[in-house]
Amino acid sequence: MALTEPVGPDDHVQGADDAPLTIVEYGDYQCSYCGQAYPIIKDLQREYGDQIRFCFRNFPIPEIHDQALSAAQTAEYAARGGRFWAAHDALYEHQDRLGNDYYTALVGELGLDESGLSTALDSDEFIGDIQHDINTGLRSGVNGTPAFFVNDEFFPGPFTDLPRLVAALVRG
Repeated sequence: MALTEPVGPDDHVQGADDAPLTIVEYGDYQCSYCGQAYPIIKDLQREYGDQIRFCFRNFPIPEIHDQALSAAQTAEYAARGGRFWAAHDALYEHQDRLGNDYYTALVGELGLDESGLSTALDSDEFIGDIQHDINTGLRSGVNGTPAFFVNDEFFPGPFTDLPRLVAALVRG
């Protein structure tokens, strides 16, 4: 399987566009496996710095995780205020607190308008953006989370082997 839609300007990206290694994750904020993968990605970013570009795409699975979609909407709301990565990290670091009370408190901590979040959630303002991510994942063969692509190629996992793959690719 290969990534069908390359990383572009509308994606959530950390790292330089010319980094030799690009990791794309399709994730669900309530998925426990995504929560376990989160610190692995953070460690890779710390260890390899500007050699890695990391892209996160939403792939909530609300049939399994009742807070996945609203958590993704909260992250997208934060993105509009320039605070996507802070929200992304907080949602993974506090998976046990996911819910409307936490989302409201989080956006307040991020300095964003709390009532705006409520309006965005009620109106499903960010559903189109999230569905776009889901669709790109489906076209690339994603059927669960977390799903990783490394330099546009599907990484079959387990995600705990990502550090070994990244080390080998960086060494060349």
